[in-house]
Amino acid sequence: MSEQDLRAEARPAAAHVDAGDTGYRKSLKTRHVNMIAIGGAIGTGLFLGAGGRLASAGPSLAIAYAVCGFFAFMVVRALGELVLHRPSSGSFVSYSREFMGEKGAFVAGWMHFLNWSTTGVVDITAIALYIHYWRMFTDIPQWTLALIALAVVVAVNLISVRIFGELEFWFSIVKVGALVAFLCVGIALLVTGHDVGGQDSGPMMVFDHGGVFPKGVLPMLVVIQGVVFAYASTELVGVAAGETENPEKVMPKAINSIVWRILVFYVGSVLLLAMLLPWNAYREGQSPFVTVLAKLGVPAAGDVMNLIVLTAALSSLNSGLYSTGRILRSLGTAGSAPRFTTAMSRSQVPYGGILLTTGVCVLGVGLNAWVPEDAFEIVLNFAAIGILGTWAMIMITHLLFVRRARDGRLSRPSFRLPGSPVTEAVTLAFLASVVVLMWFDRDGAGHTTVMAVPAIGAALVIGWFCVRGRVRAVQEAATPLDE
Repeated sequence: MSEQDLRAEARPAAAHVDAGDTGYRKSLKTRHVNMIAIGGAIGTGLFLGAGGRLASAGPSLAIAYAVCGFFAFMVVRALGELVLHRPSSGSFVSYSREFMGEKGAFVAGWMHFLNWSTTGVVDITAIALYIHYWRMFTDIPQWTLALIALAVVVAVNLISVRIFGELEFWFSIVKVGALVAFLCVGIALLVTGHDVGGQDSGPMMVFDHGGVFPKGVLPMLVVIQGVVFAYASTELVGVAAGETENPEKVMPKAINSIVWRILVFYVGSVLLLAMLLPWNAYREGQSPFVTVLAKLGVPAAGDVMNLIVLTAALSSLNSGLYSTGRILRSLGTAGSAPRFTTAMSRSQVPYGGILLTTGVCVLGVGLNAWVPEDAFEIVLNFAAIGILGTWAMIMITHLLFVRRARDGRLSRPSFRLPGSPVTEAVTLAFLASVVVLMWFDRDGAGHTTVMAVPAIGAALVIGWFCVRGRVRAVQEAATPLDE
């Protein structure tokens, strides 16, 4: 199908107009979007979280990454179809508004904010932990390092979308290059029979220390809640569509490429790590890649890898501030968020929403000062709840989109979610099962997090009743223009 046909399909009969989409520059190039998609599939969840999860679940972690990766791709593929229906900087919030009304947009937007504001706390905590790897920084309090990192990334994010795109482009180049280099080194070690840290490395390492499930199947199921978080950035490619040139050409390629990235970078990396060292050689709080390189006896290599995983955490923080700024502006223009979130700078950056997210991250700095050893795990699970809610809203919105297409009220683009509507139902069932798994995680923070779900639900209900009058006023003011 030609580019002209795709462009025609990308905006079939988009009668819905979202005020939150106005005022942006189309500054993101194809290379920016491609690397944002890659960066969304490589983040802190792999570089830092995989160490503790390998220690908990053993080699079966690769299975968990494969299963969660499949459903993450289904979510992004559904979002991609919605993007070709109507590119929007409000992304799934704008689509929820179109197919579910303002209540749906309110829930989708604030669940996304819950995800990325708490993810920001995870990121600044990870950054501080990475910096503490170097002895010259060990005497600096963890909260101080977290605050400095936050200030630097916020300042960069407020300049312009072009600067964000360039920074994310190079962050992703570093992450991808590092993982490719590590994979090449790891494969070379296996092929040449080189021992790592005195261990007899090789494929049999996976089976010689208790097998694929050294502690049984249950630990693998339990770590799924954290593995889901590892893929939390994949949906950001949909947010970038509103500031992208030719999204109908760029998005399908960027989204489809996520599959092999998941297989190579996540599943492949975990399998390689399990073949280089026993699963119990890894530990929580340290990158598994740093563990391997340190066992090789090359300290400088460990320093380099630590610098790279630091880059990954900075990238995630950068992306989170970018997306929440756009999502909150979409909410704000509809009356569902404070009015200051609609503020735009001269360089077309929605700084109001970015600063609101920054405020939550500052609270995370306090968490690093109060409980520095537990800060990462505490907020990790709340971020997981946020991403589960966001993904669920995307799939529900897509279901309603397909239903409207079947009624003949709009046309679906050729780039579609395969297997609809069964795919949406299975994905929603999987997301619900993750919540159930979190409930049974009584030794970790998962159980406590699920107990907080009713409080999150109550906060959403109360929040809606607080803003519904303003939402109604915005709708009434816009009605004459629509007519």
